[in-house]
Amino acid sequence: MSEWLNQAITQAQGVSDWLSPKRDLALSALADIRWPTRKTEAWKYTSLRPVEKFSKEAPAAFTSASTLTQIQGFECLDLVFENGQFVTDLAALTLPEGLSIQLASQADASKQAEILAKFSSIKPERHVFGLLNDALVQDVLVIEVADNVSVAPAIRLTSILGLAAQAHTRVLVVLGEHAKLTVSEHYQGNEESLNTGFVEYEIGADARLEHYRFALQTGKAVSLGGSHFQLAERADLNSTLVGFGSDLSRVDVDMVHAGENAFAKMNAFYLLDGKELFDLHATVEHAVPHGTTEENIRIIAADQAKAVFNGRIHIHRDAQKTLAELNNRNLLMSNKAEINTKPELEIYADDVRCAHGATVAEIDKKALYYMQSRGISRAKAQVMLNFGFINELIDQMPNQELAEWLRPQMREKFSQMEVK
Repeated sequence: MSEWLNQAITQAQGVSDWLSPKRDLALSALADIRWPTRKTEAWKYTSLRPVEKFSKEAPAAFTSASTLTQIQGFECLDLVFENGQFVTDLAALTLPEGLSIQLASQADASKQAEILAKFSSIKPERHVFGLLNDALVQDVLVIEVADNVSVAPAIRLTSILGLAAQAHTRVLVVLGEHAKLTVSEHYQGNEESLNTGFVEYEIGADARLEHYRFALQTGKAVSLGGSHFQLAERADLNSTLVGFGSDLSRVDVDMVHAGENAFAKMNAFYLLDGKELFDLHATVEHAVPHGTTEENIRIIAADQAKAVFNGRIHIHRDAQKTLAELNNRNLLMSNKAEINTKPELEIYADDVRCAHGATVAEIDKKALYYMQSRGISRAKAQVMLNFGFINELIDQMPNQELAEWLRPQMREKFSQMEVK
């Protein structure tokens, strides 16, 4: 481990507050866990050198007004973390009836005990950076939607990191029965920084969550967070994940079907250029019968970029009548780019319908040549071919304002990517 990490763990050992029981468990586990290497299966293709080289300095100061992304037509309540600190004045927000937002540190003891019971409960088995987040988190932002409440506008969670900043944030989102909510997570920053932020979602019976995670850190940013979901009976999750690469960007997505007849859909796409790296690990646990999961993952890698995808669907013995499908399509734009994909199905039930597949192809150079012969510039032809590969998933985004905001960003990213 790096020196700053050892110092951070030492400092955490001296903190005593309502989070101490969970922090102590995490610190104990960190003391026993081995630092991942390239021989560790879950980190086989992802070097942790950017983490090991990270050095903590005084973070740069900035204001949220100049850094919050403006999205035309997208109505939302903004909840903002700057350099790991929650800066939104909750008292200044006008919340719709049935929506509660609070910091756990400001809740009473009984509420804190309730939050503590939910802390890391969706995925108890944590890798080293999940444990690090458990140990270093200072507070929990709690968002709750009451039964039978459909919340509008959406909630946008934004994490902005400046030079040498760290963010070990934790958010808990709880949807009551028959509740509806849209949450859009945005992660920004291109300077040397470290993010281990996790958001945990408990989706109640017959509730619906529309979820987005825009992992748009670039440059020297290091991001090692994730989103965890637990679905009760007949819960409905529609999730979209979009990623650009950086020195090191990894997202862990975990979905647990805890109630029967739940439905989970995840579309994910990421675009990498230069020497960027993006690693997505997605795990789905079907613990009960009659669950449905649909996953569509698309990756484009150019230049010397590296992409990693590990998708695992685990069908437990009691999870009969499960429907699960995992599809991963990948596009290489350079013979020096690298895409490592590992879709997995682990099935212990005998009455299920499951399928998975992965393909890796190069961009169609004949189509590229044909378009150039018709007077279309090489750069524009590349954008058109790449955009068609991704736009199918953008079209499936339920929120059209977010889709329209995303499309020009995709085109700009494509224009920087060159077939080699």
